[in-house]
Amino acid sequence: MARALTDAGLSAGDRVAVQVEKCPDFLALYLGCLRAGTPLVPINPSCTVAEVAYYVRDSGTALLLGAPERIAALEAASREAGARRVETLDVDGTSGTFQQRAAAAPPDFESVAVSGADPLAAILYTSGTTGAPKGAMLTHANLIANTEALHEAWGWRADDVLLHALPLFHVHGLFVAATAALGAGATMLFLPRFDPSQVIELLPRATLFMGVPTMYHRLAADADLTPAVCESVRLFVSGSAPLSVADFNAFRQRTGHTILERYGLTETGMNISNPLQGERKPGKIGVPLPGVRVRLVDAEKGTDVAQGDVGEIWVRGPNVFAGYYHAPEKTAETFVDGWFRTGDLGRQDADGYYEIVGRAKDLIISGGLNVYPAEVENALGAIRGVEDCAVIGLPDPDWGERVTAVIIRASGAELSADQVMAEARTRLAPYKCPRRVEFAETLPRNAMGKVEKARLRTIYSS
Repeated sequence: MARALTDAGLSAGDRVAVQVEKCPDFLALYLGCLRAGTPLVPINPSCTVAEVAYYVRDSGTALLLGAPERIAALEAASREAGARRVETLDVDGTSGTFQQRAAAAPPDFESVAVSGADPLAAILYTSGTTGAPKGAMLTHANLIANTEALHEAWGWRADDVLLHALPLFHVHGLFVAATAALGAGATMLFLPRFDPSQVIELLPRATLFMGVPTMYHRLAADADLTPAVCESVRLFVSGSAPLSVADFNAFRQRTGHTILERYGLTETGMNISNPLQGERKPGKIGVPLPGVRVRLVDAEKGTDVAQGDVGEIWVRGPNVFAGYYHAPEKTAETFVDGWFRTGDLGRQDADGYYEIVGRAKDLIISGGLNVYPAEVENALGAIRGVEDCAVIGLPDPDWGERVTAVIIRASGAELSADQVMAEARTRLAPYKCPRRVEFAETLPRNAMGKVEKARLRTIYSS
């Protein structure tokens, strides 16, 4: 793959964007890009042609690789956006023009020496929930630091077998799961997508599984998931979105395994993790990983908050990205004296464990008091008949914002808004309780399972 990149006329620093479904050749391309010094720009396969064109233009992509069935539309838009070359990468590994180029290339290749203090390895685009997506520049040093920290923290071994059911266009699937496995010389059972029945079938051959909370919620609801199925697994890891206490407990009751929850970002890789050895607390993300420093800061004052108080999570370490591509003003906004402002709000308990209480932009201020959605969601999730929930703030003339819960009922449950609010009053202080309850069939989520609260606020603000 590296030879094919250079034979196609690419030089170190040239960007390679790829939009294909998950397949082994995606990993080969990623490793080839690292060896050729050509930063990878992975794109969600569900993105539209217009979105792909935006990423191509913004990143300065030189080569776009796309699925053969979409290449006609992608080529026109990508060339207009500035791409020099457009080729195909096929999931089956045989018919893509770039795979054919790679198959014909000599097998020897001397890795390109990348120059500069922080040579780029990849540009990953954020979700764009607060505006146009921003390209996070991840360096070779970032990936090395992240991999080494995870090897130490999670005890990776060469005889590990990772059941990989995550997408590859995201930090979780590509850098946390696949890169850590490759770096350890471990084996991967490589599923094209998450399917509960396939995961349960393959778990007896695995020692590790990584997933997002939605996956654990679905697995715990499957009667075929038993302790015997999970007997060979030494570690279940959850991330990319908060894992509810209800799902944490349900999975442990079903399997006997305690999920290890961790915390990371596109811009930083992994920052915080529950321990491999020691207590894994429900609702907590754990303690800083090796080499990572963490602060909880009053963003207005710029001072650290007292233990037990809520502050914005700031992180610092060799895992933190180099900034946003072509967006120096956005980069400047998110760094303070070398500390990266995550935008997440958290608190620390007496044992040093951190917990996430919400995004700063999702904070609800009702009657002058701060309400943290994650705390309310955990309380509501424990109510019988609640399958899933999300808590948002909506404008209110008296309270400023009204705490609003969007509930998905469990199958067959007869649950009313009055019942939810009554139950909430037994679990939460009055100012935290929902003043409005809506029922829905589903919650809007992004590709990694995070609830899109901006969309919920738009839907229910009328």
